[in-house]
Amino acid sequence: MRIKPFLLALLAVSALSTNAAHANFIKNGNFEETTNGGNKQLAGGTSTSRADRTTLTHWESGYGRDGRYNFVLNGDIANTDKSAIWLKDKYRTTGLSNGYTASPTGGNFFASDWMYFPGPLKQLVNGLTVGDSYTLTFDFALAQQVIERGPNNNNYWEVDFGGAKQNSDLLSIVDSGFSGWKTASMTFTATSASQWLSFLVHGSGAGAPPFMLLDNVALNAEVPEPATLGMLLGGLGMIGFTARRRSRSGGQA
Repeated sequence: MRIKPFLLALLAVSALSTNAAHANFIKNGNFEETTNGGNKQLAGGTSTSRADRTTLTHWESGYGRDGRYNFVLNGDIANTDKSAIWLKDKYRTTGLSNGYTASPTGGNFFASDWMYFPGPLKQLVNGLTVGDSYTLTFDFALAQQVIERGPNNNNYWEVDFGGAKQNSDLLSIVDSGFSGWKTASMTFTATSASQWLSFLVHGSGAGAPPFMLLDNVALNAEVPEPATLGMLLGGLGMIGFTARRRSRSGGQA
């Protein structure tokens, strides 16, 4: 049985939609690729050669002068004294666990403190289609370093994609608390084929130092809903059916 051209087009549309649904435009969104190992403060500008600093592949930290007070931490040891930033995992007064966990994907995560020389984490995203919509997703949490105490209020990530800004949900914790991991989802429209994506931490409250955590960053092109695809396929099928009937009618005339 010969496959008609409209069926081939149908299969192509389906394949392209499936591929687009799984195309992640972000590189190293789980922060596992580093230039000098993990569990370190991030370098930037002239500090990239320091042995006690590292950089995240495909990402830039800070404002070009240094990496600012940004870190790549190992989730398995971030709540121990082996970590570059020791995050609390117990309440100071009761000794009970505050529920600290590594990120949902495990491994490394990014950490930044809004109270002490914060700086953006950014990546240049290429291959975008102007006018298309893209969905950004990431996991985030709020934790506190062991050396300080007090509550932390209204901490969030400011996300900038090509000049368009959106904020994550606000996170607040009690003294020595941990927020648990949340997942954010945002939609942006591309205005250029290449755009910078950046994350900058903000917050308030007397509890210091607060660290906002970030992991599993992904940016995917939006695709039609299954119902929309179904209507598209049905419409193409109807077009093919009508064309076939007309062809037969013409042959019998």
